[in-house]
Amino acid sequence: MINRVLIEKSVYPQRRTNTFANSGDYELNPLADQERAAKLTQAAVLLILVEREGQYSVLFTRRTEHLHHHPGQICFPGGRYEQGDISLAETALRETSEEIGIDAQQFEIIGFLENYETMSGFLITPVVAFLRPPFQLQLDSFEVAEAFEVPLTFFLNPQHQQQASREFRGQLRFYYQFEYDKRLIWGATAGILMSFYRRLQALLDNNELFNAQEAKNTNLHYVV
Repeated sequence: MINRVLIEKSVYPQRRTNTFANSGDYELNPLADQERAAKLTQAAVLLILVEREGQYSVLFTRRTEHLHHHPGQICFPGGRYEQGDISLAETALRETSEEIGIDAQQFEIIGFLENYETMSGFLITPVVAFLRPPFQLQLDSFEVAEAFEVPLTFFLNPQHQQQASREFRGQLRFYYQFEYDKRLIWGATAGILMSFYRRLQALLDNNELFNAQEAKNTNLHYVV
């Protein structure tokens, strides 16, 4: 069962500074490693978990169609690091406030996920935060076409986790995607969700093993 304690345990208390050879987009495209950008642009996104009576949903935005970069794509609020930002967590909060109008003080930041490196040369730091109602969205109509929520449990179901491919810079590239309510969540956003899923699933598996051992020790019948 997904609860607040489990979610808090699944994230890192401090931002991860290291990256791995096949992390981010390179997890599914290891042969593209030689094309890695020499210098990465720092960015941060806010993975918002809306908390309602012990149930959690993830808040997304859909970019407007006229934007030059990633038009129409579904993503987390966020953007590139700017010189005035004290930290990447502040980057995520600042961009979120600009995009959907929620003040930084309304979020409870609980930690970070692994950095996500994109083939387009960005190193994204996912910042995880709780958000409790009531809150009022005020979308930046230039950048954001809509905002919507998806139950967290949807992404934790392996049947909803897909791999797909498309051509990028003349080469076939693979990526994760989710389809929800006729919306396609793919690319870096889906990759970050998969990272979150693995962290949560590892804790759930450990809890099942622990509970099974406890049941055995107390002569209770337990089916894993």
